[in-house]
Amino acid sequence: QVQLVESGGGLVQAGGSLRLSCAASGRTFSNYAMGWFRQAPGKEREFVASISRTGRNTYYAVSVKGRFTTSRDNAKNTVYLQMNSLKSEDTAVYYCAADRRAGGMGYPTEIADFGSWGQGTQVTVSS
Repeated sequence: QVQLVESGGGLVQAGGSLRLSCAASGRTFSNYAMGWFRQAPGKEREFVASISRTGRNTYYAVSVKGRFTTSRDNAKNTVYLQMNSLKSEDTAVYYCAADRRAGGMGYPTEIADFGSWGQGTQVTVSS
């Protein structure tokens, strides 16, 4: 398994920005597509974004497209989520996750596609 640790969460005003980081260890990071999910209180965990192994391809949930950007630095074993124009409805615990399959060619979007998860980082957007 890949071990994942998120950081960068916090409290921000609506319209502001945050950048989340997710540091990976334990396996060859570049072998795994990565994803971001979030879970708000009382709601199910939902897909936010994913990125292919090389970083060439990304995919976003409709609710964040145009505001959030995911990227990765395989030399640093880190994936990022840049969040701009934040809204109160973005408030949630954010999780990064690694594809359960090494060497996958796409960018997974379903919870079941991911085999390793971080502990989550809280993002709170005040209106």
